[in-house]
Amino acid sequence: MHVTDHLRDFGRAGLFWLALANFSMGIDGYVLAGLLPQIASDLEVSSAAAGQLVAVFALTGALAGPVLSAFTGRWERKATISLALLVFILGNLLVALAPDYSWAIAGRVVSAVGGALLNAVVSAYVIARTPVERRGRALSFVLGGWLAATALGVPLGLVIGQADWRAPLFLVAGVGLIALIGIVIKVPRLTLPARPLRESVRPLGQPRVLAALAIPIGIMCASYLCFTYAAFILEPRIGAGLPMILAMFGYGLISLLGNVVSGRSLDRLSPVRILAIIIASLIAVAAIGTAGLALPGIVGVVVALVWFFGCAFFNGGMGVPLQARLAAMSSSSLTVLLALNASAITLGSAFGGMLGGAMLATGFRPEALVPTAGAILVVTGVVLFQTTRSRTRNASDALEPVDREGPPGRA
Repeated sequence: MHVTDHLRDFGRAGLFWLALANFSMGIDGYVLAGLLPQIASDLEVSSAAAGQLVAVFALTGALAGPVLSAFTGRWERKATISLALLVFILGNLLVALAPDYSWAIAGRVVSAVGGALLNAVVSAYVIARTPVERRGRALSFVLGGWLAATALGVPLGLVIGQADWRAPLFLVAGVGLIALIGIVIKVPRLTLPARPLRESVRPLGQPRVLAALAIPIGIMCASYLCFTYAAFILEPRIGAGLPMILAMFGYGLISLLGNVVSGRSLDRLSPVRILAIIIASLIAVAAIGTAGLALPGIVGVVVALVWFFGCAFFNGGMGVPLQARLAAMSSSSLTVLLALNASAITLGSAFGGMLGGAMLATGFRPEALVPTAGAILVVTGVVLFQTTRSRTRNASDALEPVDREGPPGRA
């Protein structure tokens, strides 16, 4: 079959099943944050300890992603995606059936190992299979599966989770299994050129690559510092139960909108400029939240929702420019770089969850998480500015490629 035929078939079917796999990961990544009070009560742990179920998942993924991506670099991509998704499903079943907190932590570690590899390999697969002129929209579509989960899967998970917090994890496993079947049947095989491990990780010696990875760490640390404990910030203002479910539903829809806008903007603006706009906007949103969350009555409710939904829009738009920026740096080490990007994202999530838990455990009120997130974003913005200011004379603001090799091969 000709390459263009492969791309046409992949566009019709493959993207959907890969997006559905991301949909299952998105439910898993977000739904537990809305059920922390129930989890803490059932497992007989503190709120901060319950929040570590989110943080441990992120930290494990951050450490496992690059290592697994490097060692599976010679594997056929479809088989790698399928295996990673299977491990992710089994980990979620382990959490759902966990008799105590230690088993729940173990299940989160297993699911994180599968999810970390899946995230990196899926993105590399899409980039390798998609023409450059369609890459932004293809990535936006697949990443949209993750964000669509917050709009559809998470509210559904929260509804069924009111009776039993374990039920959403069975939902995650079921959606993941459907995606796995679709991938096995519909996603084309792909073998990338085999490269020595040392050559694949060569870009890690480039300071600008390491600096680029600091950006997702900062953004996600600020995001999960608040999102992990969103229930404790919002419920006193909007109420528990249905209001919280509707807020999460709105968060998901607005995140998805941010992802779409960001993906389309990539055709006109460089990844660096989009990231700069996102960080500046998130700082403004944090300032609004800091000033307004203490206000009483309906004004406080409105400000809380403006803050929450503002975070949703701009956090939802960061994924595509982050991946596009790294993809422009190196084609030959694409899978490893995207694994590192995924690790940076999950590492930032873990830092945010752990920092938030530590602040709550030491007596800080949940509202104090918002200005702390704003301070982290300011530092992140400074890092982005410092690492790109020498290139501002270039109209594209694009980074020079680390290597000059052509795009990954297709099979």
